Amino acid sequence: MTREDLVAAALALDPKSRAQLTHRLIESLEEPGERLESAEWEAAWEGQGERRLAEMREGKVQGVPSEQVFARGRARISS
Repeated sequence: MTREDLVAAALALDPKSRAQLTHRLIESLEEPGERLESAEWEAAWEGQGERRLAEMREGKVQGVPSEQVFARGRARISS
């Protein structure tokens, strides 16, 4: 099965199944012993979100339109 076949099969899944697959794939990237508990993930992402929002409000960074982000992602996946 090619990567394109795999992506097509994954995209044919219902949204809940795609979310479950995504979760399992992300978990597979974690190193053994580095797994964070749910509360730790929430705290980490909350802090990250607050920091990014502050940077945007202070003009330190600018947002990127989602269309541009997704186009870049699709380009990386297809290369």
